[in-house]
Amino acid sequence: MSSVVSGEVPPAPASSDSRTLRRALRDLDVGLRTSELWLHLGWQDIKQRYRRSVLGPLWITVATGVTAVAMGLLYGELFGMDIKVFLPYVALGFIFWNFIQSSILEGAEVFAKNEGLIKQIPAPVSVHVYRVVWRQLIIFAHNVVIIVLLFVIFPPPLHWSVFLVIPAIGLYVLNSVWVAIVFGILSTRFRDIGQLLTTVVQLVFFMTPIIWTTQSLGKTSGGQESSRLRLVELNPMYHYLDIARGPLLGQSVAFYHWAIVIGCTALGWVMALIVMRNYRARVAYWV
Repeated sequence: MSSVVSGEVPPAPASSDSRTLRRALRDLDVGLRTSELWLHLGWQDIKQRYRRSVLGPLWITVATGVTAVAMGLLYGELFGMDIKVFLPYVALGFIFWNFIQSSILEGAEVFAKNEGLIKQIPAPVSVHVYRVVWRQLIIFAHNVVIIVLLFVIFPPPLHWSVFLVIPAIGLYVLNSVWVAIVFGILSTRFRDIGQLLTTVVQLVFFMTPIIWTTQSLGKTSGGQESSRLRLVELNPMYHYLDIARGPLLGQSVAFYHWAIVIGCTALGWVMALIVMRNYRARVAYWV
């Protein structure tokens, strides 16, 4: 009141920087450095899931292994495929697909299922994203046992390219983070997105060469790739699986598979930063 009487102009209120790219990047950075929290929470998720069971987390390996062997034997017989080649193909496809599928579906529920922690613990929202990605890595580590057994029973023609699976897993992790950010935040605001994703992921499973191979699509009489094979190429999941499964099967992976995956990863992170910048601060209210 005194400033008005004296003719002085009051200072403008400080503008909020909650919806800036800098705050979004800071959230990701601080959340990553709060590793003690999300490492502990992710491991507790696994322990709680298999609490009081005899095998504990080994059920992860058993369930994946039984499913992969059953599907590999069944579809190998139906398609007349060599089991020594087809069974490792299907098993590896299941292992990597489970990582992708769980990252999408559990990432979409990451904030809605952690309402209590979000409202009680003043932590960056990215902590919950890293938690779900860490949990998927633990599950994947359990399934590595299946890969080792496959290599012992059906040794593939491995060479130096097998190490390409390491950057492939790195790309999987990067994609898991942006998927959880984008779908997690949007699903918190629009709960129907989670149901839609469940339906879409189930459909994509049958459209992706997991229990069938691209070779089974064949070629046209003129020796050209069939239109069905070209249609498969439009499915990004085909390329994601190929960069990880191919090296472990001793196959050479064409560069365009890597280019497509890297391009999708970059595009996904652009979307994640936009969503984080605009809606990160609203998550606590939406849950």
